[in-house]
Parts: sequence; C-alpha cells; structure tokens
Amino acid sequence: MLVVEAKFDGEQLATDPVDHTDQPEFATELAWEIDRKALHQHRLQRTPIKLQCFALDPLTSAKETIGYILLDLRTAQETKQAPKWYQLLSNKYTKFKSEIQISIALETDSKAPVDSFKAKGAPPRDGKVPPSLSGLDPKDIVAVLNEEGGYHQIGPAECCPDFFIMSVTIAFATQLEQLIPCTMKLPERQPEFFFYYSLLGNDVTNEPFNDLINPNFEPERASVRIRSNVEILRVYLALQSKLQIHLCCGDQSLGSTEIPLTGLLKKGSTEINHRPVTVEGAFTLDPPNRAKQKLAPIPVEMAPTVGVSVALQREGIDTQSLIELKTQNEHEPQHSKKRVLTPIKEKLTEPTSPSVSPATPHNQSPPTNDDATESAVESLQYDKDTKPNPKAVSSSVPASVAQPVSASNAPETASGQKIAVPATSHHFCFSIDLRSIHDLEVGFPINCILRYSYPFFGSAAPIMTNPPIEVRKNMEVFLPQSYCAFDFATMPHQLQDTFLRIPLLIELWHKDKMSKDLLLGIARIQLSNILSSEKTRFLGSNGEQCWRQIYSESVPIIASQGSNNRIVNLSYTMTLEDYGLLKMREIFVSDSSQGSAAIQQKPPSLPPAPCPSEIQTEPRETLEYKAALELEMWKERQEDIFENQLKQKELAHMQALAEEWKKRDRERESLVKKKVAEYTVLEGKLQKTLFDLEKREQQLVITESELQRERKELKSEREQNLQELQNSIRRAKEDCAHQVELERLKIKQLEEDKHRLQKQLNDAENKYKILEKEFHQFKDQQSNKPEIRLQSEINLLTLEKVELERKLESATKSKLHYKQQWGRALKELARLKQREQESQMARLKKQQEELEQMRLRYLASEEKDTVKTERQELLDIRNELNRLRQQEQKQYPDSKEIASGRVDGPRGDALEEGLDDYLTRLIEERDTLMRTGVYNHEDRIISELDRQIREILAKHNTSN
Repeated sequence: MLVVEAKFDGEQLATDPVDHTDQPEFATELAWEIDRKALHQHRLQRTPIKLQCFALDPLTSAKETIGYILLDLRTAQETKQAPKWYQLLSNKYTKFKSEIQISIALETDSKAPVDSFKAKGAPPRDGKVPPSLSGLDPKDIVAVLNEEGGYHQIGPAECCPDFFIMSVTIAFATQLEQLIPCTMKLPERQPEFFFYYSLLGNDVTNEPFNDLINPNFEPERASVRIRSNVEILRVYLALQSKLQIHLCCGDQSLGSTEIPLTGLLKKGSTEINHRPVTVEGAFTLDPPNRAKQKLAPIPVEMAPTVGVSVALQREGIDTQSLIELKTQNEHEPQHSKKRVLTPIKEKLTEPTSPSVSPATPHNQSPPTNDDATESAVESLQYDKDTKPNPKAVSSSVPASVAQPVSASNAPETASGQKIAVPATSHHFCFSIDLRSIHDLEVGFPINCILRYSYPFFGSAAPIMTNPPIEVRKNMEVFLPQSYCAFDFATMPHQLQDTFLRIPLLIELWHKDKMSKDLLLGIARIQLSNILSSEKTRFLGSNGEQCWRQIYSESVPIIASQGSNNRIVNLSYTMTLEDYGLLKMREIFVSDSSQGSAAIQQKPPSLPPAPCPSEIQTEPRETLEYKAALELEMWKERQEDIFENQLKQKELAHMQALAEEWKKRDRERESLVKKKVAEYTVLEGKLQKTLFDLEKREQQLVITESELQRERKELKSEREQNLQELQNSIRRAKEDCAHQVELERLKIKQLEEDKHRLQKQLNDAENKYKILEKEFHQFKDQQSNKPEIRLQSEINLLTLEKVELERKLESATKSKLHYKQQWGRALKELARLKQREQESQMARLKKQQEELEQMRLRYLASEEKDTVKTERQELLDIRNELNRLRQQEQKQYPDSKEIASGRVDGPRGDALEEGLDDYLTRLIEERDTLMRTGVYNHEDRIISELDRQIREILAKHNTSN
C-alpha cells in the first residue's frame, strides 16, 4: 500500500492508503485552515510544504520511505491552476523517475463568522465603473495570472485587449538604523536586511544587505505585464490604492511605507497614451505599531526613507522620463535582453565608463597567485575578455554613480532612462599621474608597464600605462599615458572611510616577447594622505565654489616574491576635487545583472632554481658543495616567504579587526545620536509633564478639603446604614431557620418514596428476566422447524439467482458491444484496404504512363538512329549489287543466251548450273534483307529481287 503524508504549520495530514502499483491514484484533497496574517508570515519565511511518500505494510503497519517533495508556498494562488508533475527527491527506486501530480491552490473560506456583527463593505474609491461595463461589479475586478500568455488579466478578456507594463523600482534607502529599537536583539552573525512587497499577488524581495547605516544594494526593478484597458485599470488601482513596502530582517518587519497608486491614472487624463506615468520619491518608513510602542516622533532630517519609483506604461511606448541607460558610444545601438514576463525581477546596476589607455594590449597575462593585490583578482576575468575597443562595463558602486575619465579617451553620452533621486552625495573628481620610476635596484634592465585598479571609482577594469618602457640602473624614466581621472559621486564620510581602509595597489609588470609576462612587484599608495593635504578654492564651470587637494610622493615598489626588497621607486601626483553637493543623482538601469567571474587560483609552484649569476664562486667547485649551497639558499628563501606570509596574514587580520571596530564604532555613534534625540524629546515631555503636575497639585488641595467634608457625611450615613443592616440580618436568620426545618421534613418524605420505588423496580426486573428466558425458548423451538430452514435456503437461492441474472445481462451487453466494435473494425479495415488499393492503382497507372512516355521517347530516338543506319546500309547494298552484276556479266558472258534457251549440249548444262547458283544467291540476298526487318515485300529492292527470281525460275522451267 502507498500513503502520502503532508506536513505544514505544525499539522500533519495523510491520504488514504492505495494499492502499490505503477500508476496509483490517490484522489485526495489535503487542506489546512489558516488566516491571512499567518499565511503572509509563512510566505515571508519561505515555509515549504513537505510531502513524504511511504510504502505501508498492512499486516505489520511498518512504513518505508520512498521519497519526498518540497512545495513552495509562494506558488499557491487564489486562481485555479493546472496540476503539475513533481519528481520525488531521494527516490528509493533509482532506476525509475517517480513523479506525483499535485495541484496547490488557495481558497477563501466562505463560512459565516461566529460573531453576528458584520461591517458593511466600503464603497469603491474614485468613481464608478465605465458606462460600457455597467453590469460589472468593481469587487469582481481582480488580477488573474495567464501563464500561457505571460500576463495578468484585469477585467473581462473580450473588452480588455490593451497591454501595459507596471514596474516598481527600489533605488536607495537612508537612516534605516532609526528603525531598530534599543530593546531589539539582532542575530549574532551579520543580519541580512531586505525590502519586501507584493505586486499583483507576486511576492518580490530585493538582494539582501548587511549595513543599515550605509545601505549598499543594487537598485532593482520588478515588472509585470498587464492586459486590460485604461478605464478598468483605473478602477482597479482605485480599489488597490496603495502599495505597501516592508523592510524585513528574517521573518520580522522592521518598518513599512505605503505608496499611493491612484495618481498613476487620473480621471480624464490621457497621458498614458503618450508617455509613461509615474509615482516616485523618498517615502518615510514607519515602525510597526508605533502607537502601541509609544515611540517618540523622529525629526524629518533623521527619518528613515526609501526611494521608490512606480511606473505604468503602454506596451510599445519607450520609457523616457525616469530611467536613462548610459552607453559608451552614443551612435552604438543598445541591445537589450529585457523580456517582460510575469513577474520579472531586473537588476539595476550603475554603469561606469572605465578609463583605458588607447593602446591596450589584447592579451594580458593574469597575475600570479599573490595575496598582495586585490585588483589582479578583480580584473582577471576582464583581461580574458579584453577587446581593441572596450565598451562600458557595468559595476555596482557603493552609494554613488562613477564615471572615470581618461586623459586620452573620455567620451560622454547620455541616453536611455534614469531615476531622479534626492541629492545626498558630493561630486568628486580624483586624478592620478604616475610620473616616473627611478633608482632601479635589480641587476638587469626591465621592460615594464604599470597597472592598477580601484573598484570604488566605478570600474574593476585594470588601467595600464602603454607602451612598455625600458628601465636601467641609475636612470629616471617618465611613464607614457600615465594620467587618468575618475568622476564619481559619493558621500564624504564614505570616501574617507574607503581611502583609509583600501590602499591603491600599483603593479609593476615585466613584458618580454620571448616569455610570459612577469609580475615584479607592488607599490601601496595610501589614498588617505590626500585628505590631510591643504585645500585650495577654485570656481567650477557653472560658477560654483569648489575645493582642490594635491599630494605628491615617491613610494617604493616591493618585490612580490621572496624577501621584501625594494625594486624601484615610483613618483606620482594625485589630485582630489570636490564640486559640492549633487543636484540630482542618476541611477542607471541595465536589464540584466552581470555575474561575477569565477576565479581559479593556481597552486603555488616550487621555488625556482637560483640563477647562475647568484651563485658565488667558491674554492671548492664540487657538486656536493653546490647542492648544499643551493639547499641552504632555498631554505632561507622559504623562511623569508613564510615570515612574509605570516606578516601579511597578521596585517590582514589587524585590518579586519580595525574595520570591524570602525563599523561597531559607527553603529555606537548612530545609536548615541539616536538616544540623544530621544532624550531631548523626552526632556521636553518631562518639562511639560512637570507643569501639568504642579497644576494638578493645586487642584488636589482644593479637592481634598471637599473630600474631608464629604467623608464626615459618609461616616454618619454609614453608621445609620449599619444599624439598618444588622436588623435586616437578624430577620433573615430567623427566616432561614424556619426554611431549613421545612426542607428537612420534605427530605424525609422523599426518602420514603425512594425506598418504595426501588422495591417496585426490583420486581419489574425479575419479571423482565423471566419473560426474556421464555422468549429465547420460543425462538429456539421456531428455528428447529424445517419450514424455517427451507425459507432461509430459498432466500439464499433467490439472491444467487438475482446475481447470476445481473452477470448474464452484463455479459450479454458486453458481447453485443464487442460485436459492434468488431463490425466497425472490419468496416474500417475494408475501407482502409480499398483506399490502399486505389492509391496503389493510381500510383501504378501513373508509373505506367511515365514508362510509356519514356518508351515512346526512347523508340523515337532509336528509330531515328535506325533509319539513318538503314539508309547507309541500303546505299552499301546497292553498290554491292552493282558490283556483283558487273562481276556476273564478266563471269557469265553467255547468261543471255542461257536465258533465251539457245545454248545446247555440255555448254548448256554448265550455264544451267550457273543459273541455279545465281538463283540461290538472289533468294539468300532477299531473305537476308527481309530478316533485317527494315524492308517488306512492297519495297523496290525486294520487288526487283522477286522479279529476277521469277524470271530465272520461268527460264529454268522453259529449258526443262
């Protein structure tokens, strides 16, 4: 037997056992009753419904697991959906693909509530149903998912042919730490926060983030495709007038806000026919149950906000108002991979234009496995895909939109769509000029380029100097194409924090045409040094006041392998320009997010053998001495490498601790600020309360005197009431004693009645037992009679007869049914056979016609060739006959005499014999010509031969 058990919400249900066959049919509905709030919580927690299939032994009741299925509760909709096949996981029967057909749906409970009170339904907001659909109830206008078409149907399908696209974009968030109450405990590990909302019944969440103080997440857009018309869509948006967005941590909502949707389609407006309609802005997040928690109001500048944009447009109209997609070349067409399905989540990344030198090499060697550079790891995938004309690369920049601008190539384009966001960031321009390298310490010249990458500026793509230059000892070389500028937007404290935490790593590469590129060393530039340099004021292009800071320095480039020896010095100059607050932030939308490249690190190789130049010449040049020396040198190098790795790990751990300390410090600082604000509000409340208390104290003094007077009056009244109460108690006691005496007499009488009735009951029971015994005796006597037994047998035979008649009738019906089916099959077979014969005859006839046509064409061509050949043969035969005639005339000069019969004697006999030979030859020639089939008796040559044969025969008869 098979049974399926389902577990959800702490309750376990099971199907009825069915036979264990190849295709069992359960035909069972399992239902859980749950309210909407609990359902919403389960959806937030992504609670699955677990179905386990067991093989049940009916004798021992032992169960054996066959497999299980996990159902996603979020796939359940209120509209009826077609059943789907789900494959069993951990299947016991590994050779078979076991599946169960399941349909999951939500049903609204139609039972009447226990409480008889029922509130009246509120009238629909904003107007009425259009006159053309006057018979339609506004409550019946719901969004129904059409899976085949990939859209939501709102309203009747026959009058709603238009398609719309509704999209929701969560762009940014600020001051989210204000939503965390001081009494709330977050998980010990890094908590994950995310925004949640429901769009036409589809639950949508954005990518989780960990930092509430500086929330850094990629803007995301969720779109749904809608089929409806403008009027019905306006009524639907009036009913569903608000979109609720929650900030969640796990299964707990920290705050929520509501975005009004009624402004999308205003009554009488036709704006949607020409351009998208939007509702956008920064909306304040309110903590749940603020009134119950008695929380103090938060100042406007410290209120937690979230930037949201809701757009609605007709399908086919390009969005032009909110979103701008920036590309590297404005003449280059934009190939979008966007597909609007139901629902869709799209990543909104912030594209940048990385600065790349104009002559970037096509094939860059990836850096070696070294822990000293982060840019090498981030740019590994970029190097594999580098092209001669690189395009814009999308990357996520924290809280900013960055556009690095190179000195040699800085095209600026603006096309597509953008989201207007309130200005909270500064516009910065950071430029660095790698001037020169000098004081080379290695003993051989190097052909070098410099390479670096800093993702905070908006691009993880590497920036390199080009072309390679040769550097020798005791010389200073200026680097070509080494200047690069980055335009980006961020907050000053975030810029300062990033510059303090992350240094700029400059890699020194040696390029050789005969071998692979080699990473020689790395220079660390501490960008925070520029923050402490002197600020100078200058005017921007629009006349606004700007600030500039310049810092120059020379730093050593340290070897990447071996000991920390200096290879060369690098001189550089960096400049930071602050253009002030942004008037508008632009969040750029890309229709598909780029996945991070998987980076595989190579295992560290064995240390290379020392160069011949490094081996010092010793007096003993034996192989043993060289091997021992090489071993000692290798040991020293390994010790240095191990010490460097330990130092680097220690430095990394210290940096991680410092970062964590700074993060905790910022959190504590924000909490202190929040507490100070709360205490300030509480102080005002306390002062107000103190004033109210003084006022109440004066009122209490007045009230107290009145209370003393009333107390005296109450005391006298109480004494009077007490006296009256004592009198009434005495009277009540006397009445109670009398009542008790009466009740005792009644109880005594009832006990006597009880004994009498008990005696009567015993007598009746004895009579009942006697009668029952007599009834059993009578029944046994009746059952032993033969008539009774015959009657029971007759009943059994009657039942068997009815059963046999029913089986006979069913057999007759099945026989008739099979006979009809057999007749239909024979007719169908005959019809198919006749049709096949007709088709065969048609094909045969067609083939015969084709063969006849081919034969006629062949005969015509053959006859033409035969006629030509026969004409030539006839001409040859005629020539041969003329020649034979001439020979005969020469050989038989007296043939004429023989023919005329004037020859006698032996000479006549010879001529007669020659005539017979001539006749035989003529007959043979005639027969040969006739056998060819070309000539007949009517031809001239055959007629001539017949005439000659007849003449010779006549002469031969005359001579005899």
